[in-house]
Amino acid sequence: MFEFISEKLGKAFGALGGKALLTEADVDAALRELRVGLLEADVALPAIKHLVGLVRERAVGEAVLKGVNPGQQVVKIVYDAMVELLGGQERGTRNEERGGLDLRAVPPAVILMAGLQGGGKTTTAGKLAKWLKETQGKSVYLASLDVYRPAAIEQLSVLAGKVGVEVLESDSTDVMARAKAALAAAKKASADVLILDTAGRLTLDDEMMAELVKVRDLAKPVATLLVADGQTGQVAVEVAKGFHEALGRKERGTRNEERGSGGLTGLVLTRMDGDARGGAALSMRFVTGVPIYFLGLGEGIAAFEVFRPESLAGRILGQGDVVSLVEKVQAAAKEEDAQAMEKKLLSGQKLDFNDMKKQFVMMKKMGGMAGMLEMLPGMGAIKSKIDASKLDDKVMLRQVAVIDSMTKAERRNPLLLNARRRMRIAKGAGVTVQDVNKLVKMQEQMNKVAKMMRSGGLAQLIGRK
Repeated sequence: MFEFISEKLGKAFGALGGKALLTEADVDAALRELRVGLLEADVALPAIKHLVGLVRERAVGEAVLKGVNPGQQVVKIVYDAMVELLGGQERGTRNEERGGLDLRAVPPAVILMAGLQGGGKTTTAGKLAKWLKETQGKSVYLASLDVYRPAAIEQLSVLAGKVGVEVLESDSTDVMARAKAALAAAKKASADVLILDTAGRLTLDDEMMAELVKVRDLAKPVATLLVADGQTGQVAVEVAKGFHEALGRKERGTRNEERGSGGLTGLVLTRMDGDARGGAALSMRFVTGVPIYFLGLGEGIAAFEVFRPESLAGRILGQGDVVSLVEKVQAAAKEEDAQAMEKKLLSGQKLDFNDMKKQFVMMKKMGGMAGMLEMLPGMGAIKSKIDASKLDDKVMLRQVAVIDSMTKAERRNPLLLNARRRMRIAKGAGVTVQDVNKLVKMQEQMNKVAKMMRSGGLAQLIGRK
């Protein structure tokens, strides 16, 4: 993410080596590179000015700490300012484990999903339902209020089936009637949470906003989340401002002065696995003042995580995100598979192609090699030196295809793979014999590493005798 920012800052900070004091000229040189990088990332100008101002104020005249590279010290200042811009100062004011959602309400607690068409709102509703069910232990009820987009209701029903939650079954094409039915059905089902997926439009319009306000006033949600495409840059900022202002307007003539005054309560940014990610996050958080709750990281139903300002700032600056990496490993690795692998390693048995396939599948769930490497500290600085072709997930898919072309006996016993068998496997997988040979070599190297781990005291390392 933001490789150009990391590269530009790396060059600028490298020129600060040997300085005893960070002068105004030194800092300005680094900030020029930061400003250009943020502009190229389509970050909104107000956010850029604020961030650059913070860094300049804190860095000019800063004494270089003993034993710390001056460039690294400026990176730390930039990192702290970026975390603050992304809402890091709110830590402790909201429950991070719950993604910022406060679901303390008479069940069902209603979550209202809003956004433009094509932003991933319906998919996000399904992802949020899965997250609430699996990490918060909540019973969730889904309901689509999108009577305009063809197949929107059916799409949400399919997602509900995948997640294993109940969904509104109604033929009504009246939005308010569907909302009332959803509230009644969720209450009857004793659901903890009701997620209402509202209709999106191609552009903001008064009719859309008026309908959304009516649904909001009827459902009285505990959270109103805007789902926005994280790759749209400053366009997403205008969308967020439009929704926030429209939902924040008080209704004329209403006696409840607080009604409609809250606007949006949180943001969910989708497609944050793309090359342009980050710009919208920096911009929307600063311009609207609305906190970011979640990130969508792909099309998969599990590609969803709680937003952490520190994590995104670390990725932007090429510092990695070890916390998210560990969480991804834990989520991708089945407990029984991990225990079986551990037992196999400790017993001295050789790892076969079945074990290798499990590792490939787990890596794919974690976002592939490129996604994993991005989260490792220090990878930002050397990413340009890595052969991108070797990180291509299609290579991993071809390797899985090779394993799938083997017989059960061949997967368990690689020694069976003579020349004839390798030719047959290559033909079945649609690859060359050389590709099969490379995979066999990889399997041999995997066992060498496993042997080294055992001889180095793996049992003691994991607390076993």
